[in-house]
Amino acid sequence: MDAARAGEEMTAGRLGAALGLNSAGTTALVDRLERLGHVRRTRSERDRRKVVVEVSERAVGLGRDFFGPLIDRSVELLRGYDERELAAVRGFLAGVRDAAAESS
Repeated sequence: MDAARAGEEMTAGRLGAALGLNSAGTTALVDRLERLGHVRRTRSERDRRKVVVEVSERAVGLGRDFFGPLIDRSVELLRGYDERELAAVRGFLAGVRDAAAESS
């Protein structure tokens, strides 16, 4: 979904690299997600030789149903913070993200 928002295509190789999976693991993951109807493989619009992985509307809807209330409440909470407090929250979250990236 992040790639689609950025106007980029997501290949299985790129997805595997982002997730730290080898080729076989990535194929197994995409196969399973495809069987469940969460993603589909299509030919690249830019290069018909490439296969890209796209998130299905069904999966987007499931994500919205599951995470939407949490996201809405989080946004509501953030509106109550001033700029200094928001900077502290951003710093904390960036640190957690970096720590998670270092441990993988």
